[in-house]
Amino acid sequence: MPWTLAQLESALAAPLPPEPAHWASARRSAVAIVLRFTAEGPHVLLMQRAAREGDRWSGQVSFPGGRAEPHDLDLLHTARRETLEEVGLDLATHGRPLGRLPTRQAVARGGPLDLTISPFVFAQERDADFTLSEEATRAFWLPLPLAQSGALDAPFEYSRGDAIFKLPSWRYDGHTIWGMTFEMLRALMGLR
Repeated sequence: MPWTLAQLESALAAPLPPEPAHWASARRSAVAIVLRFTAEGPHVLLMQRAAREGDRWSGQVSFPGGRAEPHDLDLLHTARRETLEEVGLDLATHGRPLGRLPTRQAVARGGPLDLTISPFVFAQERDADFTLSEEATRAFWLPLPLAQSGALDAPFEYSRGDAIFKLPSWRYDGHTIWGMTFEMLRALMGLR
């Protein structure tokens, strides 16, 4: 991963691949990958989602984000709005957009959904306190150099029906980072 802000901005300036045509009719969502740069390297903002019935990602660690609403100007606006709503961080005031990673098709319980997720990357420019909504139980900063070192690697056992799968994940401060959040972070760390 490019560990300086300038290196990351340069890597994110590369053109994004075209989206598959069948995604045009999919519901859209966006997440905010918020980075804080410290002497130890970048840290990424993650939240623990509240356990909620009917939420496919109930209780999981994720980025702030959610579905686009009709009043959103664009998906960047969606990412900012959802971050403010879920963790109380106003990215219009405390962050700067750096670019985005390729859009992904959402997956839940091992299968694709009719939903895409556009991950937008931000640099937090000023410290701010979090004000969690009922959608989040905790917000925390994951040190990316520690994750990239392999020190946090631990397989996550996921069961579906009678099958048990061991998926790659990180364990940090009592949290398990896996699934799409894990994959998006690996994509971010793989930028050159």
